[in-house]
Amino acid sequence: MKLSMRTGAITLSAAIACVLTLRALAAGEIPPPAADIPAPPAKQLATAVFAGGCFWGVEGVYEHVKGVKSAVSGYAGGPASLAHYDLVSNGDTGHAESVKVTYDPAQVSYGKLLQIFFAVAHDPTELNRQGPDEGTQYRSAIFYSSEEQQRVATAYIEQLNAAKAFSKPIVTQVAPLKAFYPAEDYHQHFLERNPTYPYIVYNDLPKIAQLKRRFPELATKK
Repeated sequence: MKLSMRTGAITLSAAIACVLTLRALAAGEIPPPAADIPAPPAKQLATAVFAGGCFWGVEGVYEHVKGVKSAVSGYAGGPASLAHYDLVSNGDTGHAESVKVTYDPAQVSYGKLLQIFFAVAHDPTELNRQGPDEGTQYRSAIFYSSEEQQRVATAYIEQLNAAKAFSKPIVTQVAPLKAFYPAEDYHQHFLERNPTYPYIVYNDLPKIAQLKRRFPELATKK
């Protein structure tokens, strides 16, 4: 959805749809992945890239996770020349609104970040939409940067589908990360800077509340 539309009034139907989706996700517990990436022997940071609808909410969720050092909104899946918000918003650039998460594996594992992605950050059964936003730029995707990430993410999706963790099949793509392009400055830390913004209030603050309820050991106090 264009920024100008996000700044407009949130319709009652969109708000109800968002609430129902969140309630549906909250109804069942999403198990942790059976396979994970072990923490490296030496202290070093790692990165993961997730796409799940508007990047404001996904970024906001991971900014509230212990062990996450930074979360950056951006674009992945398309070429550098088209990695601009006005172009990506048209839905035909190949890009997805994405978030690059830099984290400390000694504090939070890649598998735990995946669990939060599926349980809190978005609805992985929605094809090319999240809440009021529609288009391929809002698709659910995990962009992997290593064979380990690909293996763990793919196995976890198979695990969740086999367990029928959701009422519908997961449509999340697992794709190689060719490049990540940070979004414009005004998109960064949007939830943190605009907690009373209507779009944030209806669509994203409930995700933060769910994170704190479902993962109290990982949620920051802020």
